[in-house]
Amino acid sequence: MLTTYDVIIIGGGGSGLAAAVRTLEMGANVLVLEKQSQLGGTTGMAIGSFTANGTSLQRDAGVNDNADDHEADAGRFAAAEVEAHNNSELRRFFLGETAETLEWLRGMGLYFHGPNPEPPNRVPRMHNIVPNAKAYIAAFQAKIIQLKGTIICSAPVVGLVSDEARITGVVAEIEGTRTTITAKRGVVLAAGDYSSAPEMIGRFKGDRFKTIDGVNPQACGDGHLLAERVGARLLNMEITYGPELRFLPPPGDPFEQLLPTSGLFAKLLGRLVPLLPQAVINWRIKRLLLTWQHPENSLFDDGAILVNEAGQRFCNETDSPAREIAISEQPGKVAYILLDERIAAHYSQWPYFISTAPKIAYAYVDDYLKLRPDVSVTADSLEAVAEQRGLDVTNLNEAVQQFNRYVSAEQSDLFGRTGDECPLTGKRWVLLGPAKAYFTTTEGGVAINAGLQALDESGQPIPGLYAIGSNGMGGQVLWGHGLHIAWAITSGRLVGELLGKAFGQSVQ
Repeated sequence: MLTTYDVIIIGGGGSGLAAAVRTLEMGANVLVLEKQSQLGGTTGMAIGSFTANGTSLQRDAGVNDNADDHEADAGRFAAAEVEAHNNSELRRFFLGETAETLEWLRGMGLYFHGPNPEPPNRVPRMHNIVPNAKAYIAAFQAKIIQLKGTIICSAPVVGLVSDEARITGVVAEIEGTRTTITAKRGVVLAAGDYSSAPEMIGRFKGDRFKTIDGVNPQACGDGHLLAERVGARLLNMEITYGPELRFLPPPGDPFEQLLPTSGLFAKLLGRLVPLLPQAVINWRIKRLLLTWQHPENSLFDDGAILVNEAGQRFCNETDSPAREIAISEQPGKVAYILLDERIAAHYSQWPYFISTAPKIAYAYVDDYLKLRPDVSVTADSLEAVAEQRGLDVTNLNEAVQQFNRYVSAEQSDLFGRTGDECPLTGKRWVLLGPAKAYFTTTEGGVAINAGLQALDESGQPIPGLYAIGSNGMGGQVLWGHGLHIAWAITSGRLVGELLGKAFGQSVQ
């Protein structure tokens, strides 16, 4: 292999591969180093929504939109105390580039359904890729191969190389050997977030959160640590999306890998989706919804309880994030949600749903029983529902009886719960789970400027070092569906254009 490239990209997820494609299109020589045995990262695990404004799909649907309105609406997703940390200038800059990125993706043959609504966005902005986010990875990989870029998997980067004036390359472990590789124009950090880095989570958010897993077990903050070791400033490292309760994914590949992400059939599917009846589209989205969305907190406000694998209650179910921390300390880090006849009936029709993608799909008790039997069972007695999941019947009965004694004011709740008025009873019981507490994404990242350059503690660029995607959040808060993927791919496209400008006209 070569030991010198124009650009080295650390990470083979959405942001890194987008950067590689655009840099190659500009005529530069590119190396992508991915620590895992295959490409994809967190992007490859996602549904793949791309939230954007001013797009051709919006115009086709009669939607007038602009980046200023989008920036204002993006600030309404997170709580005020979180949004107060946002770098609004950078987020506004990013949102102004999303339409061009979407057209770039469509130019590669990718297909999107939408725009779809997601309040509090004032207009539909969510563009859903067909069939899922694996399509991004497949299209990028094909383009990199076509443009003669180099990809090496199972090649973790363990250090950055500097000549004291600039970052000049990396040290990577390739086939068991530490190899120094030079980057003539720059090194791009695109190694994902730190949701599965317990030491980093503990350091910035608090030790009590260290037992909680990330959705992507490989998101270990590698790029953040590389940047920090050469003096980069890290921003908003205490801000995370979650912990939140999510059901375990279905057995096998939860992201439907058997659906085509490229080729003639994928192209046909992309053309057919807009012609499908809305009921079919909603059914499709509902299946994805039941894979990824979290159960609503209102379940616990309305009387549901949590039990562990032994059938025992262990926390105040209405107190989050203490609830999620307690789940992460149970055997197997899992819990089950118990609904009685009243609660199950309540969550069987609008507006009381188990989970939702707002204004797109809503999932009720029967949806889970039909589409996710791996995480939902029902029976006419506590004993029968406990047996279906292998829970201790005696413990489960005691958990219900203790809860009912508290509701009837015979005793206070063992875990400090208050305000419940209805006992758990009836001839129908529903058990949802196993569920775990997860960090979904992390908002912390390297401080950057509009040129995607990593900045040091004094706000000065570190020559030769760039950060994109979850590595280069730059202080942005990107809550809401589709913003993280839009930033990942947009920041990748932009850094590719910046690093490739010296190489003349783009290669299409």
